[in-house]
Parts: sequence; structure tokens; C-alpha cells
Amino acid sequence: MLRDADIRDGLCDYLETKYGKIRFFEELTMGKSRADIVMVTDEGLYGVEIKSDADTYERLSRQVRDYDRFFDYNYVVVGTTHAGHIKEHVPDHWGIITVEDDAGSLDCYEMRAPMRSPKVKLNNQMGLLWKSELAVLQEENGLYKYSDKSKMYRKKYLMESVDKELLKKQMLEVLFDRDYSIFE
Repeated sequence: MLRDADIRDGLCDYLETKYGKIRFFEELTMGKSRADIVMVTDEGLYGVEIKSDADTYERLSRQVRDYDRFFDYNYVVVGTTHAGHIKEHVPDHWGIITVEDDAGSLDCYEMRAPMRSPKVKLNNQMGLLWKSELAVLQEENGLYKYSDKSKMYRKKYLMESVDKELLKKQMLEVLFDRDYSIFE
């Protein structure tokens, strides 16, 4: 029986092999849920929800709503216990990866590729950025910094002032470069 901790490292290795240049964040809060893994690629943000063999579907419907609002693409990753009926619990645009223990190593299989979430909003994604990261985007776009203003104000200012396609690309670059060493 695979647990969440048994799945993460092997899953990240699998995703790196599949997608190439990516950046991972773990346990990122969005809405009223927490994403197990967020993957940043050149194409967008991927939410990854892990349902190990020991997990239930109790919170999944709320998680699906939150993931769909924040991430361009979503995966649910399941152990063999859930593989037979996970399709009943996630929308058709969600990707499904099944995992199983194969003599001590994790075997990952993509049962269904993800499609773009019809409910994702750039405004929600911009809320994942730190205030300092929003300041970087303001500077990159030649905008006034408003250093005394709130994160919400800065996000709104960027959304109103910068082309959405350009802003999305810049947001992904900032997330690629996110530096946690500022907390050390």
C-alpha cells in the first residue's frame, strides 16, 4: 500500500522526465485547499493532487473546484486502490496518473493526459505571487511600484496595466525564479 510520502519523489522524477524544464512547489495553498504539488512549466501551472491508497475522496470535490480556478492543467495521482474508479471523481479535463510499487521503485503510468481547465483565471494565479514578486513585475513593465500599497492593489494594478498574455509569461518566469533563501 503506497502512502503520499512513498509517491512524491518518484512522481517528481517521472514528471521531470516527461516535461523537461520544470519547477516544483509543495503544499501550496490556493483558495480553501492545499495543492500537494504545483508544477511550473513554460506552458503554465499544473496542479497535482495525490490520492494514495490510504486516502479517501472526502475533500476531492472542493479540491477540484479550487485547482480548476488556479491551475491551467491538473493531475490526480492515484495508487492502485483508486485507479479503477478515479474517473468518476474528477472532470474529463483532469489528467490521471496511476502509481504502483514495482519491487521498491515507483512505476508511473499516465492513464489520461490533462487538458486546459475551462475555469482557470489569471487573476487567481497572480494571487499565488508574493508581494516582492509583484514588485518585480511592476518594475519589468515600467510601472510605478506603489511600495505602500497592498498585495491585492498591486495585483489589480498589474492586471489592468499589462497585456494578459505577456503578464502570464512573466508570472511563470517569476515563479521559476522564486527564491526561498530569503527566509534562511
